[in-house]
Amino acid sequence: MDEERLAEFSRERLDGRPIPDDLRTMLVAQWEGRTDFRLLLDVTFPEPGELSPFLDTGYLSAKELADPDMQAVNAGYAQMSEYAKFVAKLGEDGHWVGYWMHPDEPADAPPPVIELDTEFSYRSLAGRNLAEACASGQARYQDEPDVRITFTQLADRLAALGLPLSTRDYDALYDADYAVDPEELTDELIDAEREKRGIRTARTSSGPAL
Repeated sequence: MDEERLAEFSRERLDGRPIPDDLRTMLVAQWEGRTDFRLLLDVTFPEPGELSPFLDTGYLSAKELADPDMQAVNAGYAQMSEYAKFVAKLGEDGHWVGYWMHPDEPADAPPPVIELDTEFSYRSLAGRNLAEACASGQARYQDEPDVRITFTQLADRLAALGLPLSTRDYDALYDADYAVDPEELTDELIDAEREKRGIRTARTSSGPAL
């Protein structure tokens, strides 16, 4: 049963790509009713059929959906959903986390893990995989030097639960650089969609609230 659900998750969230080991471990834990990873990392996984934040327009009114500028914004974000693969929700604030999988990113490096906030702004998270990125994000909320202590404690607790990280040292975390910046690409795609619709006025391309 888990393999079927994992295959479905892969199709919906990763376009059929293999599910990383750490993500698999956390998914199965949630499906089994375990809360340890959720409590440690403040992460939950969407149910089947739940849309990517870039494709969900259900909260918009008919008037908003008919607005040419909003149509341009939605079309740009729909294109962005090909590259930004959001697989989990962070906390209760409507943030999402996932992988930046633009084809121009290095094939021999882990895909950058990115966070999307309710203003559709991106933040890169340090770490070689989702679990490390979520742990580094949780530790970041602590004041210095507690951020390092907190990360080490999280790493030890995750390892005890069968999810070892590549390092216990916060300062040694992998920190990816973008080959293609998602913020800049979002602006370019939305501007191109505005051009198609004859919208010439310069506008900001920040997305609607989640």
